[in-house]
Amino acid sequence: MSEREQLSTTFGCTGCGSDLKFEPGTTQLQCEYCGAENEIDISEEPIRELGFVEHVKQLSKNTATMSLYSLKCESCGATTSVQKELKSAHCTYCSNALIIEDKHVEAFLKPQSMLPFVLDTQQALTAFEVWRKKLWFAPNDLKKLVSTEDRFKGVYLPYWTYDTDTDISYTGSRGEHYYVTEHYTTTENGKSVRKSRQVRKTRWYSASGRIQHFFNDILVAASNSLPRKYLSKLEPWDLHNLIPFDERFLSGYITEKYQVDLEGGFDQARMDIRPKINSLIEDDIGGDEQRIHSKDIKYSDITFKHLLLPTYISSFTYKEKLYRFVVNARTGEVQGERPWSWIKITLAVILGIVVIGGAALLFAQNM
Repeated sequence: MSEREQLSTTFGCTGCGSDLKFEPGTTQLQCEYCGAENEIDISEEPIRELGFVEHVKQLSKNTATMSLYSLKCESCGATTSVQKELKSAHCTYCSNALIIEDKHVEAFLKPQSMLPFVLDTQQALTAFEVWRKKLWFAPNDLKKLVSTEDRFKGVYLPYWTYDTDTDISYTGSRGEHYYVTEHYTTTENGKSVRKSRQVRKTRWYSASGRIQHFFNDILVAASNSLPRKYLSKLEPWDLHNLIPFDERFLSGYITEKYQVDLEGGFDQARMDIRPKINSLIEDDIGGDEQRIHSKDIKYSDITFKHLLLPTYISSFTYKEKLYRFVVNARTGEVQGERPWSWIKITLAVILGIVVIGGAALLFAQNM
């Protein structure tokens, strides 16, 4: 293969030649057979931002890529890395059986940076248990469904980050509050009484302006395998600890190929910063209330990074419905779908009715 498309492989132990696995929380590849520790020398090369426009135009010519043995799930669409010698497997995201005969070598944009795993599978399982115990009205057998380490798969999820300058022109209205005295008549003790009160009103003035703002490291998940609302709640990530990409940190883990491409990621980034842009405009308008009538946003000097972030993912089926959850393998934050125990909910409702009814009866007896 060419220099820009190197097949990702496992790494052999310097002691016995067995396959190595990256040990979370270290900078070592460890051998589970002879116990040898193989140090990973982290590159001190700076992590560079890449030009967005240039890469969109010339992605196939100038961009460094890497290749992995990959399988695409026909059920949920996730494309993940697999070992060359794999004989059977199930999708990490939906538990669907994968068709091993569809295994193929697939090239994709090489990440520039990554955050390695800090938590191991046992620590991820502990984090899940803490999360599970906080769930109200969860079925009692939920613990049994996800109770062993083999149900947790370490997955590097693909992300983009974008930097961009923005030039924002807007028109709107600024509302300023003022108060007037209003007289009214009411009845007190059977008599008509005239009173007054202060009523707030708003004067509106036309407003327009121009704002220039730089957005740094807008983080966008490049995976559609899990609901975006759960992935966003895994934040914040310690992006200040990013290291240059090194395939050795992938050893023993699954790597998902991005499903959201470079341009699609920036489209999502623009949607994500829309509330911030509206807030900037409202601050610029000032006053007590603001209305935005129109805005024109120009983006320039756009740069990006492609990176991998570590997670543990598991799925389970409860009463014929699939549930998925994900653990941030840096912080232990857990997000995901959960089943409800309608028996517990029903009993709680009945108990609430009994308590309210008892309180009402006691109150009536004491009247």
